[in-house]
Amino acid sequence: MRASEECGAAGPAATGAQAPVSPGDTRQGFATAIAAYLLWGLVLPFFMKALSHVSPVEIVAHRVLWALPAGALILLWLGRTADLKAALIKPRVVAMAAVTATVISLNWGIYVYAIVSNQALEASLGYYINPLISVVLGMVFLGEKPNRPQWVAIALAGLAVIILTVFAGRLPWISLVLALSFGTYGYLRKTLPIGPSQGFLLEVIILSPIAIALIGWYIAQGESHFLAGSAFDTIMLIAAGPVTAIPLVLYAFGAKGLRLSTIGVLQYLVPTLIFVIAVFVFGEPFALPQLIAFALIWLALIIYTWTLFAERRTLAAART
Repeated sequence: MRASEECGAAGPAATGAQAPVSPGDTRQGFATAIAAYLLWGLVLPFFMKALSHVSPVEIVAHRVLWALPAGALILLWLGRTADLKAALIKPRVVAMAAVTATVISLNWGIYVYAIVSNQALEASLGYYINPLISVVLGMVFLGEKPNRPQWVAIALAGLAVIILTVFAGRLPWISLVLALSFGTYGYLRKTLPIGPSQGFLLEVIILSPIAIALIGWYIAQGESHFLAGSAFDTIMLIAAGPVTAIPLVLYAFGAKGLRLSTIGVLQYLVPTLIFVIAVFVFGEPFALPQLIAFALIWLALIIYTWTLFAERRTLAAART
């Protein structure tokens, strides 16, 4: 689930053949973005739940390792290998990618832990509050000033966290770490001078030696589920790579053919699907404190989204 990025290759919008869903949006862009969000919000929770008997660290290690060939094939198909080669010989780009790779691997690990430990509801909350965390990061690091409605939205999100902390007796740390890590990743990833598909492959290349070392350690300890476990475990661990890479590329093509405001609204599809699955399929507890907290978050997001559309209308009117 990356922040809004544009695909480096010619995406669906480049054809100009599709009728728009609305001004500035193409049907193919909309379809590929929805496909990415459905894979993230609908397929990935069930996929990770099926591996709940496997250590989250081992899952993430295989997710990185098998994303390497999947990402390489996708990049070959896009014809963007030259961009990756150019990035690999630039120490500054590699160093920056190492930082983003570290942050996104933390995000992956916490997400997997949340699903396999029956805390998908906290993961949903984390991705709901992520846009508001991005506003705070923009204020702290970019000097951006939130407007009054955005301050109200941030305050409502803070109140929701306080309510969950008081009633649960602990901070909803999974939600906060997911939101902070993904928000930080989005902020840092924008500074990386390379396209999304190339950047993703560069990140997994950097992470692969660590992933191989971790997999070797699990094998040496006799705790590996790869080849040593069931055929199902082995197939699922290998499939973790394509499951990671494919939605990222679909999203990149979708973002190419959609307005940022459309992407901003569609991003809520993922935490909503995770929320529904957590409550109605996984059967996670959803008592009154959680209901109040989520209601506050939903209200905050309504206010935040309304400000985005208001700003877009103001800019459009000014251009006219």
